Amino acid sequence: MQVSCPRGAEDLIRSFYAGVLGWAELPKPPLLAARGGCWFLVPGVGGPDGELHVGVEADFRPARKAHPAFVVDVDAVADALESAGHPVRWADPAEIPGRRRFHTEDPVGNRLEFLAA
Repeated sequence: MQVSCPRGAEDLIRSFYAGVLGWAELPKPPLLAARGGCWFLVPGVGGPDGELHVGVEADFRPARKAHPAFVVDVDAVADALESAGHPVRWADPAEIPGRRRFHTEDPVGNRLEFLAA
């Protein structure tokens, strides 16, 4: 899946996805690396690993409604985010019965959802 960021925000993005969440950065192929952005390995919980691609957009606007959803250890991820000063907003359990989940934003304002396996 892909989200976007403004040009020059790659270090900020790396500090969040690799630094706070602990996701390994993946090397981009040379022709794509020239465009900017960065890729991360999303560790699978109860399934295969995935990838998050963060691409550069000249007229960037953060995604406030549309969002990726990641299946993770929600307590560990919530703790890591809160420890780093990022907001964690738990969803109403009645919305998806039996599924704990919360939302936050990455450093450029993209909405993210984290769900328990």
